[in-house]
Amino acid sequence: MINDLESIKKNAKIYQLSDDFVVIAGKTAADNDFISFKVAGPNDWWFHSHAVPGSHVLLRSLNGLEPDKRTLEIAASIALWHSKAKNAGIAPVSMTLAMNVSKPKGVPTGTVNITKFKILKVRPSLPMNIGE
Repeated sequence: MINDLESIKKNAKIYQLSDDFVVIAGKTAADNDFISFKVAGPNDWWFHSHAVPGSHVLLRSLNGLEPDKRTLEIAASIALWHSKAKNAGIAPVSMTLAMNVSKPKGVPTGTVNITKFKILKVRPSLPMNIGE
């Protein structure tokens, strides 16, 4: 798990939601693998637009707090913003803990399997006062 946010800025968009939470979004398929398997800790929340190409997105607690429903929805909205569903209305986003994300042998860069996931239905957006 990589904790130094400055060191991953070239591979990701970083959104500081509060003093407690940060969202990390991959930019390319290679960045998605990096985010999901080098940056992610087992208890980070992992998001991806459901059945649509998009960025792998992490929600990381900076102090061990569990995210509330609204924080999870904001992270899901960011995942949708960084996907082919960016211009959709309400759309589904898969959410699981990063420990439930795996890479099958021989699959293309950026492709993963997830287990124990839930679906959140949100609108694509970035948090207010955070620029793209």
